[in-house]
Amino acid sequence: MTPSPATDALIPVDRLVTRIERLFVAAGLSSAAAAHMADALVEADLEGVPSHGTLQAEMYIRRLRLGSISALEQPEVVVDRQAMAVLDAHHMFGHIAADHAIALAVTKAKSFGVGTVAVRHGFHFGTAGRYARKASEAGCIGIAMSNVRPLIPAPGGAERLVGNNPLAIAIPSAGTPPIVLDMAMSEAALAKIRVAQARGAAIPPTWAVTADGAPTTDPAEALSGMLQPTGGAKGFGLAFVIDLMCGLLSSGAWGDRVNGMYTDPAIPLDCAFLFIAIDVGHFRDLDGFKGEASAAADRVRASKRAPGVDRITVPGERKWLARQAAGDKVRLPAEVDDALTKLETELGIAPVAP
Repeated sequence: MTPSPATDALIPVDRLVTRIERLFVAAGLSSAAAAHMADALVEADLEGVPSHGTLQAEMYIRRLRLGSISALEQPEVVVDRQAMAVLDAHHMFGHIAADHAIALAVTKAKSFGVGTVAVRHGFHFGTAGRYARKASEAGCIGIAMSNVRPLIPAPGGAERLVGNNPLAIAIPSAGTPPIVLDMAMSEAALAKIRVAQARGAAIPPTWAVTADGAPTTDPAEALSGMLQPTGGAKGFGLAFVIDLMCGLLSSGAWGDRVNGMYTDPAIPLDCAFLFIAIDVGHFRDLDGFKGEASAAADRVRASKRAPGVDRITVPGERKWLARQAAGDKVRLPAEVDDALTKLETELGIAPVAP
């Protein structure tokens, strides 16, 4: 008889955070940095973005142990001039470096109206919306972007030229949920294709093409092929300029100088970030701005719906709804649970008590 496939489990948030934190500490991070990473990964899970959540813990930890990620907790400030700065992350965890960078951008925005911080020698920072939202919570319009290894061909091309470089913009608002545009420049994130592969599921034919440029529903063919840009030439164009803004302003890597997260785990990614904070208070009354932003969001939600559509949402609302629905539990896929268990065995960690 064929055994039944393993199923996902609902895990209390605090238990999963503790489990991940212990793994990072055992792999070489300080308790504070490990807690930072655990919170960031579980946050993505709670927002319905498992491709950027606990799924990544195994790969992150293996890279940390191999040295392609450093255990540093503070990026180096290499340029600091009034409204701008350049940081060198020295290949530390992207979530930690990015949190430092957006905080610095906000501080500068409060003094100068705008703050811009570029980061070189970075590592994957999870969801871009995390950082844009933090700026909006401080009364700033927040903008966050990153380059990644080439995954997308030029229109009509058959060669990977640019990454699906994410862009997030968050607008301060009086209402909930916050207004947060968070998008990659491909039809789907690479990690979502890996989730489908791990689950043995097909992908939509609009997500990727084979190495020869033919649409595919096979995750394995997609991973050896290329991602399709969102919006065709428009998506490619946005990805191209994000690559240049992040890489060139930081004096960091761009194009094929950025390495792959799922290639040789001993080689650093070397991606680059750019964060911009615009302090609303320098332009106008913050409360009035937030009130109008909330009214604009309500106008979208109340707009006429097409047949069969039950609800219209604003950017960021689906993640917010997922977070509200999750409560204090995280859905942990069986394959991710197995990977964490294997790591616990390798690192000599006793399982976390239920």
